[in-house]
Order: sequence, then structure tokens, then C-alpha cells
Amino acid sequence: MDLYTIFAILITLTAVFSYINYRYIHLPTTIGVMLISLLMSLGLIGLGWLGLGIEGEAAELLKGIDFNKILLQGMLGILLFAGALHININDLAQQKWVILSLATVGVIASTFMVGGLTWLLLNLLEIQAPLIYCLLFGALISPTDPIAVIGIMKGAGTSKSLQTKIVGESLFNDGIGVVVFIVLLGIATGGHEITVGEVGLLFAEEAIGGAILGLLLGMVSYWMLKSVDNYQVEILITLALVVGGYALAGALHTSGAIAMVVAGLLIGNHGRSLAMSEKTREHLDTFWELIDEILNGLLFVLIGLEVLVLTFTADYLLAGLIMIPLVILVRFVTVSIPVTLLRFRRTFTPHVVKIMTWSGLRGGISVALALSIPSHPARDVLLVITYTIVVFSIVVQGLTVGRVIKRFAP
Repeated sequence: MDLYTIFAILITLTAVFSYINYRYIHLPTTIGVMLISLLMSLGLIGLGWLGLGIEGEAAELLKGIDFNKILLQGMLGILLFAGALHININDLAQQKWVILSLATVGVIASTFMVGGLTWLLLNLLEIQAPLIYCLLFGALISPTDPIAVIGIMKGAGTSKSLQTKIVGESLFNDGIGVVVFIVLLGIATGGHEITVGEVGLLFAEEAIGGAILGLLLGMVSYWMLKSVDNYQVEILITLALVVGGYALAGALHTSGAIAMVVAGLLIGNHGRSLAMSEKTREHLDTFWELIDEILNGLLFVLIGLEVLVLTFTADYLLAGLIMIPLVILVRFVTVSIPVTLLRFRRTFTPHVVKIMTWSGLRGGISVALALSIPSHPARDVLLVITYTIVVFSIVVQGLTVGRVIKRFAP
């Protein structure tokens, strides 16, 4: 099936599912379309068991879609830029130590804690999985997903400082998570010995290099925006910044995700206030909000459909269900430690640890990284565990995070 046909089917499904959700179900769009997509996938599997053969055709369609490439090399830069556009950089600066500690030490500590627990659990269930692959799973599941978090937090009613912590952490910690994932993947595949120096260089290239590139691209775009007063041209400049900048980051082997966050922060703050007219600001916000909604809907439909290509067994599903509370427990520990240490220097919103634990959603980035694991006997079980945690996170945590915030931070 050609690429245009696949894209047409996915856009049509996204539109139909969005309509059904808006008209009848009334859930947040991302959660609603994913649930409908998941139910349709399970229905197709049921029809397959009855011998109707529809499941096989749908699975073949999905096998023609490289989820990892679509998200990590396509949608991610656009969605991160759209999310960063509306973050106040002064609020972010006030929370910098919380965000930095959670996005670095928190992610690394979580990787090893989750990886160790996964290895112990799989051994208890007599499922063969080397420790390095369990650590690989820890790396892909530890970062909170900025796309899921931003989409859900929009209507959660959080205070400004708390929302900045949650969204700010999610915007930056995926870059660190990807670096850790790449390092562990290199060790797991046995390509060559990874040294401490190589890890440091990789971090510098990905994280620091991405931030510098994003700053440079944002400054060039800011200068261009300031020199014109035409909203069509200005929107096109921001679109070129995202699409071209993300591609350039990939060519330079830096983090396109971090580059787009930094560029989005610069354009959303200095660019918005100093380089745009009121008319341009209105059109820019409308354009990027629409792009954000369309791509979010498409992404979560894809997440729901991915169940068709996973290998589910009773043991794999049991492992996934057991890992849900364990991952949440690790999230609680890795949030508690930096917040407790920082309490000596500053005050926090009451029950901030509970709120940040429950709002640490996992989403498409975890699924995409899991799908990028090369063929190995442990791959199938790690995919099922990842998918189970992501579905729980988006549906259960996503639907209840607003109530948790209202209860603990009235």
C-alpha cells in the first residue's frame, strides 16, 4: 500500500474517531480517540478469531508504518515546538533546579531502578530477558512524555508553578532519556565497548548541541520575524524553523527535540512580544494549536492501533500489569528525593510529590523507542509491557489527574 493511501486512512480514522468522541463520549480528545482506536483494534482481533481475516489486513497496514520514524523523526519536533510556544520562560527559570534534577538525575536513577525490577520480575515469571535489555526498557519508560503531558494538562486546572514544573520537566527529560537509551542500545547490540568519555561526548552532542542549535535557529527566525509584518510569511518562517531545524539537528547528530523546545521558548516569549503584531500572534496561535490537535489525534489513533502488531501472551500481559504499580512507585521515589532536598532552599505546592508522580504520563515516545529495539527474544515482552503501561498511563492517569490535582492542590 502506498504512503498516500496509508496517510489518507489514518487521517480519516482520526477525523471519524474525533467526531464520535466529541459527539457521544465527551472525553479529552487524545484519550477519546485512543480508546476508540484501541476498541476498534480489539474488535478486529475478535473478528479474526471468528475467521473473518480482517485483523490480518489491518496488521499488514500497520506494518507498513514505521511508528518510530513517524514520531521521532517527523511529529516530535512539531509537537514539542507547539507545546513550548506557550510556556513562559520566566516561570520556567524559577523552576529550573526542580526541572533540571528531575530531567537528569531522576531519569537516570529511574532507568536503573525500573530496569532492575523488570529483570527480577521476568526471572520470577521464567521469561528470559538479559539485564541490559531490562535497563533498555527502564530508559524508554522513565521519561514522561511531553506530548501526552501537555495534551492532558491543558484542562487539569493546575497552578502556574505546578504546571510549569510538570510540563517543563516533560519537555526536557525525553532528550536525556533518548541519550541514555542510545547508550544502552549500543551496549546491548554489542557493536563496541562504550566508554565514559563516549557517553559524555554523546550527551554533549545531543543535549548541549541541541540547545545551542535551537538557540541559534530561534535567533535567526526572531530576526526574520521582526523584519516583516505579514502573518502568512511569519507563520511560514516558524514552520520552516521547525521542519528544517529538526532535519538539520538530525544531520548534525544533535537532539532535535531539545532544539525545538529551546527555539519554541524563544519564539513564544521574545518573538511573540517583540517581533509580532497582535494580528500575527492570533493567527500564529490558531495555526499551531490546529497543527498540534491534528497531529496529537493522529498519534493517539496510531497508539491504539499498535495493539494489532504486538504479541500478547498471558505471561507477557501479567508482567505488564505488575510493572504498572512498580513504575509508578519508582516515579514517586525519583520525584521525592530531589524535591525533599530542594525543600531546604524553597517552598513547594502542598502534596507536590503525589501530584507530579500521578501526572508523570507515558505515551508515544516510549512506544516508539520500544519499537526501535532490534530483533531479540526479549523484544516482544518489553513491547507488551511498554504498551500496557502507556495505555494505563494515558487512560487511567490521564482521566484522573485533574481530580488528583483538585484534591491535593485546591
